[in-house]
Amino acid sequence: MNFGGMKFWLVLLGGILTLSSCDFLLGTRDNDTVNEIFDQGAIDPNAVQSVVGYVPVLPVWSDFQSPTDVWVGYDEMVYVTDAQGLHILDQKGERFRTLPIPGATKVTQDIRLHTYVLGRLDTLMDSAGTAVRRNLAAVYVLNGSAGSNPVWLDTLVHPFVDLSRSNTNFRGRFDEQVEFTGIACLGDHGFYLSRKGPSNNTLSAAAPDNAVLVFRPDRSNNGYVPGLNPMLSGLKSAMSPSGICGLLAPPQLVFGMNPSRDFILLQSATQAETKVLWIRSTENSEVGTLYSENQSLLQFDRTKALRFLYEPFRFTRPADVCVAPDETGYLFVVDSERDSLYQFTSKGFEGVNPPPSSGLTKQVPASFGGFGSGPFQFKGPSGVAYFRRTLYVADRGNNRIMRYRLSSDLER
Repeated sequence: MNFGGMKFWLVLLGGILTLSSCDFLLGTRDNDTVNEIFDQGAIDPNAVQSVVGYVPVLPVWSDFQSPTDVWVGYDEMVYVTDAQGLHILDQKGERFRTLPIPGATKVTQDIRLHTYVLGRLDTLMDSAGTAVRRNLAAVYVLNGSAGSNPVWLDTLVHPFVDLSRSNTNFRGRFDEQVEFTGIACLGDHGFYLSRKGPSNNTLSAAAPDNAVLVFRPDRSNNGYVPGLNPMLSGLKSAMSPSGICGLLAPPQLVFGMNPSRDFILLQSATQAETKVLWIRSTENSEVGTLYSENQSLLQFDRTKALRFLYEPFRFTRPADVCVAPDETGYLFVVDSERDSLYQFTSKGFEGVNPPPSSGLTKQVPASFGGFGSGPFQFKGPSGVAYFRRTLYVADRGNNRIMRYRLSSDLER
């Protein structure tokens, strides 16, 4: 394999990192105005709901170019991917740095402050003695990306990071069609990587393109999650995965980490009935890691809620998902085709917990959306994040990042 294309991007990004370095230290982001976005005065006074629901936080963060994802890191900086690459902002929305990562679509961070960005890489491949440029799915890995001296750590490129492909030939344009669609970091510094693509022969020695790859802490591939059917709909399938998240997220610290290796997987295939799947992970001393479907989410208790996460065809094209790491445990999904944001409890009930004094017994519906540019509307939302009771949405078609808080949290 010829890594000429990779070297070009490494040199380019290295230069940008050098030019954009400054004396910014992680501790200096706090000042007298940082917390103003959480004051009730920063909430749209015309959008507070009468019972409970999400209300927009002002100002809207704009001037992005088709933002695809948003994430708040353990360093408490905000990371946004768009057509320009990776933007790093403070919690006031002021931009600190932009890294021109090609084809950037998703971003996350682990507890070591290693930042992972899904993108593309032009790579020169040898084809019958001729160098052919291929555009391949890639994961860019940086350390301390919001610090004064970010370090470039690694570039993981499809299919060369797939252990099951070590003895198979490069498939040309078919491998170029493969996309990395999501990444979820784990407490041991390993991670899951979801991908989709055209080759899904379950009898092949190679892993299907529609799969979730498992990586060790040293970023080497440890195979893929077994039993996720890449072609058939079920509670344990992987039909054109469009995103993934784990249960570990900031501001959890080293001694308060969620040890779970469960993950939430999104499916974009039209025929997939349940497009948001909670896959359970358990350790067995004899056979190792076991992955199973979460049957408990099939309990549609209509005395507790009106709608449910596992309702057939509840979603059309889910684009991103996140889980609140606080006591609420809420799960959030953005659907790019329905232009909507959905909120569920960890039991799969749609809605937020009713206020104690409300007299309500069912979850209060809090999902919202619809095509448009209003404060509760979206155009193809593609990313969602949650940090300290604030919800962030990458509103791709409106070139903005929206923020929301529960109306019941405004006095906190």
